[in-house]
Amino acid sequence: MLAGGCSRDLTFRISQYWIRRGHIPPSLNISSSNTTLPTWRLHPWCHVSSNPRSFHGGSVCKQQMDEKQWCSLLHRFKVTLNFPEETFNFSKIAELETPDAGQVVVIHGYLGSSANLSKNLLFVQLISKDRTCSIQLVSSSKELPNRDRSAHELVKKLPMHTPVAVRGVLRKREQRPEQDSGSIRKIKHVELDVLYVQSLNEFPSDIIATPETVFGPDQRHLQLRADVDLRKALSFRSDVGLALRSKLHDLGFVDIETPLLFKSTPEGAREFIVPTRRKGFAYALPQSPQQFKQILMGSGIPKYYQFARCFRDEDLRADRQPEFTQLDMEMSFVGADQVMHIIEELIRSLWSTFLKSGLACPFPRMSYREAMASYGSDKPDTRLGMQTSRIDYLLPGDLISKISPLQAPIVESLMLRFDQSVPDASSTMQQFVANFLDSAEGTAFVNNPDGGPGIFVIDTGKPLQGLQALGFEAAERVEEIYQIEDGDLIVLQARQDLPFSGGSTTLGNLRLALHAAAVRQGLVKPPFGFAPLWVIDFPLFSPTTQDEPGQGGSAGLTATHHPFTSPKSAGDVDLLAVDPRKVIGDHYDLVINGVELGGGSRRIHSAEMQEFVMRQVLKMSPERVAEFSHLLDVLRAGCPPHAGIALGFDRLITLMLGKSSMREVIAFPKTGKGEDALVKSPGPLTDEILKTYCLHFRASDDQSSV
Repeated sequence: MLAGGCSRDLTFRISQYWIRRGHIPPSLNISSSNTTLPTWRLHPWCHVSSNPRSFHGGSVCKQQMDEKQWCSLLHRFKVTLNFPEETFNFSKIAELETPDAGQVVVIHGYLGSSANLSKNLLFVQLISKDRTCSIQLVSSSKELPNRDRSAHELVKKLPMHTPVAVRGVLRKREQRPEQDSGSIRKIKHVELDVLYVQSLNEFPSDIIATPETVFGPDQRHLQLRADVDLRKALSFRSDVGLALRSKLHDLGFVDIETPLLFKSTPEGAREFIVPTRRKGFAYALPQSPQQFKQILMGSGIPKYYQFARCFRDEDLRADRQPEFTQLDMEMSFVGADQVMHIIEELIRSLWSTFLKSGLACPFPRMSYREAMASYGSDKPDTRLGMQTSRIDYLLPGDLISKISPLQAPIVESLMLRFDQSVPDASSTMQQFVANFLDSAEGTAFVNNPDGGPGIFVIDTGKPLQGLQALGFEAAERVEEIYQIEDGDLIVLQARQDLPFSGGSTTLGNLRLALHAAAVRQGLVKPPFGFAPLWVIDFPLFSPTTQDEPGQGGSAGLTATHHPFTSPKSAGDVDLLAVDPRKVIGDHYDLVINGVELGGGSRRIHSAEMQEFVMRQVLKMSPERVAEFSHLLDVLRAGCPPHAGIALGFDRLITLMLGKSSMREVIAFPKTGKGEDALVKSPGPLTDEILKTYCLHFRASDDQSSV
């Protein structure tokens, strides 16, 4: 045997491994009886700290390792491959009223804090694998039958957070007043007298892990280990997913996976492209399984669902990720009402099971136009109140010209009221408004090119209660609409006199910002409860913009939802040929508390109608239409009417848990830059990768691009 317990055969195999990789001189005479394994440099990717046993410090490895060190390394890892199987878990121990005398158990977990009473006696907390509870270990140098003599010294040396397997004797513990350690519940009536302990890995000294430590995104594994709320969120997510799968199975839905390697088609959003070694060809990651689920409807699958991974190269916000999960569903021989009914049943079941909250069904329905006119948003949080009203027809022309440079604009108003009476309400509101408008958030509204907001604070001690600038008729009408009180805030905002488009108006955004600021300052109570709502009757088409080129047609229109959405009525079908901007689509969004949880539609099931929309309405080029030839072939083959929906699963869990960001319910989320700070993705393209996939960099005006 060689030093460190390595056999000569193992040394030979190690040598051959490194020779093949060019790290041991090929001239080395391995067969020689007196050959010893020489020193060599590690791979360039190996990193070590000052501890020669650590491979992940911070500097590139320049340290040589000799035969003894390598053999020691291999031996230490080898012994961790075999450890005693757990015979008892923490849940069973917690349920024990009185342990059997001398009952020996094996449990696994992480070492926690310790109390060293003497050199011969040590108390250590052993934390459960899920880090929810702990039990006290009693380690002693006192000799007992079956006690490993080295166990006590090993326990003393091992640092906190070390994963271990422990064999010991359960004993009744004298109850003492003792605080739980943060989120970790202590088992206080039982303790474990240590007989044997095996370290299964090491926790390095260069990582500082205390209850006060805040780990960054580049240490997501430690974030998850330290933050019980993150782990609970992932567990909750798993439970909700299981409940949905069970419910959908009972309703006759079939879980079918669809391909992730698709092709680029102009559905609307930007795609992620996956190059191939076939020159000039690439896959695209799916924005959604939309086309595949419609293909399934034409394939005799009446009810389909899956938890689908979707990919969109969009500008990121707190409620967006470049890759996300949606509960995707589709049914044949149905219309919008049947889909909405199924979703209401699913949502009501989830709220009842997990939130112990009842939701009245059917959910209210509101047209897109009503949502935009009353709340300035296509996903209104109706709990806030603060409805908007159009009042430009009441206002004097000189006032309109003061609040907007637009010619004949639409002017809308809203009212914010404190939840409770405060001393000198009007002065308090004036100070609140001044602080808001001076903030970075408020400045964006002040600098609005359509004109900043007109602000009026109701003061019952002034003429027309502070609304004299509106004139008598408008002031009277505002008082009638809002039933104004002292200290109320009236806001006027102008916008262009155009049909509603997009997801919000400036006043709708200001409504949310003012309410959030008032909540932060304690002037308005946070909204509570849940307010589900269906937003329906969206325009089938919207004007194209620079940011939303849509399907790339020449008509100046893009599909509001996607180009496969059906017109809602026979009258809307007639409008397709004469005035497509007025066509209403059979599109429905589920909104809860201002969060768009999902959207769906009845689809165009006729190939001729689908091609008419693409060619004649959107005026897509023949080449673009040809990209959908596979779908047109499916529709042409007697595809039945069908409809579906996709619920954002990440958003659903975020809403149910009351979190502020989807990143709090995703195990490995991307940052605001679309990066995974832990694994350092996306990675750079090397010359070798570029060559393999027939790519090259081309110079552009401002940067290099592929």
